[in-house]
Amino acid sequence: MERKNLLTQASAKRASPERVISRRDLIKGSAALGLAGLMPGLISTPAAARLLYGQAIASWTDGTNEEPTDQALASSYNNFFELGTGKSDPKDNAHFLRTEPWSVRIEGEIAKPGLYPLEDLLAGRTLEERIYRLRCVETWSKVIPWVGFPLADLIRRLAPTSRAKYVLFESIMDPDNLPGQRRPALDWPYQEGLRIDEAMHPLTLIAVGMYGEMLPAQNGAPLRLVVPWKYGFKSIKSIARIRFQETQPLSSWEAKQPREYGFYANVNPEVRHPRWLQATERRLGERARIATQMFNGYGDQVAHLYVGMDLSIHF
Repeated sequence: MERKNLLTQASAKRASPERVISRRDLIKGSAALGLAGLMPGLISTPAAARLLYGQAIASWTDGTNEEPTDQALASSYNNFFELGTGKSDPKDNAHFLRTEPWSVRIEGEIAKPGLYPLEDLLAGRTLEERIYRLRCVETWSKVIPWVGFPLADLIRRLAPTSRAKYVLFESIMDPDNLPGQRRPALDWPYQEGLRIDEAMHPLTLIAVGMYGEMLPAQNGAPLRLVVPWKYGFKSIKSIARIRFQETQPLSSWEAKQPREYGFYANVNPEVRHPRWLQATERRLGERARIATQMFNGYGDQVAHLYVGMDLSIHF
């Protein structure tokens, strides 16, 4: 599907009033913010045709030119163990995830801790559409047009102290409603972490939408992390808590199976996984396998973060 056609179709779907205003009452005044002060690499588009959360979406010009994965496939085949361990479970059980209202507790080594409603996190931001590759450690992959804002913008507003070396992210904990959390697949709630320089990297995104629409529950609504050079499980979904700290956090998969999952989890075709061959991958919807790229093809932007590290040890 041509990129132009994709946007045209997404815009047509957004013409439905309920898609445009479902959270508008929670985002008072944000529609008036416009696109003033756009950063280099962003292109404004007609606000009436491209709105999300009542805000105009700017296109980011540095993304991949690869054809996005079919939207229906991208939102019906994924991992979200809080909703079940099968690939179709997240979509089938999406109705169990309650996303309104939503707040994120932000704490630790920052000057401005607090419980932040979603509308406060979005206020004053320019939402960007970025087309990123996503590579699962299970060797399937997707190309997704995310909508969100750089995590670095939020971190700067929170004013971290000099002791903030790492960032811990935690997903929603709601075993009364989420069927997966009533099973011991992992120690709940799900946790992930980044070094502060990884969190501040320009590619690291907080996503609130995909394909020009609000983020589906099964893909991590209402907000999730997207770190395109790491395996997909690092991009934690339905974030409910963020903690800035001096020590390296223990991520959920690292705690569960340290032989298989490291803290960094950078896409690396040269590091073997005990169960899945990492040298190649298969795009969802396609039969042929393709070579997996180091750092998922984002090496020019991120390789400097790991200079001097043995990535076979720090996998």
